[in-house]
Amino acid sequence: MDQKRPDPYATLGEFIKRQRELSQLSLRQLADICGISNPYLSQIERGLRTPSSMILQSLAKGLRISAETLYTQAGILDPREAEESDVIKAIMHDPDLSARQREMMIDMYRSFRKVNDADGAS
Repeated sequence: MDQKRPDPYATLGEFIKRQRELSQLSLRQLADICGISNPYLSQIERGLRTPSSMILQSLAKGLRISAETLYTQAGILDPREAEESDVIKAIMHDPDLSARQREMMIDMYRSFRKVNDADGAS
């Protein structure tokens, strides 16, 4: 398969690194704020690791940007689809769901949308 599109997580990693630098935070400082290891954050920034939605949310808090911004950078959210963003936001803010349940709900929702898009259903 021809690879013409850049890996979205490499782009995401570059975006996170730029935001970290703009915030004048070292890799270690941001990792500490987010509760993740330095090597893991370094791998995310270099596009070697795929962060979960919960890690993206933690990074967004640490960088003081919206989680939706990182979800869009990661290709989780399509910026043209506001309704999807609203659903994701509702799931992320549901206090009755655990972090893992939120992540699973978002993954299921995205899977259903992909199936419907492929079938031409709305």
